[in-house]
Amino acid sequence: MTKNNIDSGDLNSLNTLAAGLVHEIKNPLNAISINLQLLDEDLQNRNSVKDSKMSQRIRLLQKEVSRLDSILSDFLRFAKKYELHLEVCDINEVIDSVLDFISPEAMQNSIRILKGFDTKLPKCNLDSNIIKQALLNVILNAQQAMPEGGELIVRTYGRGENIFIDITDTGVGIESDKIDKIFQVYYSTKKNGTGLGLPAAKRIIEESKGTISIRSEDGKGSSFLIKLPINSKAQEE
Repeated sequence: MTKNNIDSGDLNSLNTLAAGLVHEIKNPLNAISINLQLLDEDLQNRNSVKDSKMSQRIRLLQKEVSRLDSILSDFLRFAKKYELHLEVCDINEVIDSVLDFISPEAMQNSIRILKGFDTKLPKCNLDSNIIKQALLNVILNAQQAMPEGGELIVRTYGRGENIFIDITDTGVGIESDKIDKIFQVYYSTKKNGTGLGLPAAKRIIEESKGTISIRSEDGKGSSFLIKLPINSKAQEE
C-alpha cells in the first residue's frame, strides 16, 4: 500500500468520524433549542420584570445555540468528502445563478453587483453544484467585507486551457500580514466568522483541478482569482 493510499484512507476515516460527531452534537442542540422555545412561549404569558429578564436570557441562549448549529453545519460541509459529478456547463450561467441567489441580500446591504462576462468562453467540464458552493463562499466573504455597502465586481475570461473568474469587492480589505492566513482553517478576520468558508472554497476548487489566489489592500478591498480547467478529465490524465 502506498503512502497516498494510506493518507486517503485516513482522510476518509476522519471524514466519517467528523460527520458522526457533528450529528451526535446536533441532536441534543436541537432538543435544547426546542425546549428554550417552549420556555420562552410560557414566559410570554407573564408580565413580571423577572419573567421579562428571563425571556431575554432565553433568547440570548437561543441565539448561541443557533450559532453553534451553524458552525457545525459549516464544519460538516468542510469535512465532507466530495465526489465530483462532471458535466458540461456554461460557467457564466453557473455564476449568474449564484449572483441571483445573493442579489436580494446584496441590495438590502447597498451592494451593487457589476458583471463583466466573456461571452465567448467555451463550455467547461465541471461539477457545477460544488463549484456553486465554492463561488457562494467567496462571494459571501466579499459581501461581508462591505458592511457599509460597495461594489461587487465579477469578471470571467479565458486563457489557454483554463477559464478565470475574478471576484473583486470594494470593502475593508485585508492587512498584509494576514493575507497568508486567509485560507487557514478556523482563521477569520470577522467577529462572527467560522473560518471555514474560504478554506472550503479552496478545497473544492483544488479538487476540481483549479487554483484560487487573493490580492488585497487594507481599506481598499480584495480580489479573488479562481482558475479552473476547461476539461477536468483531461487534467486528471
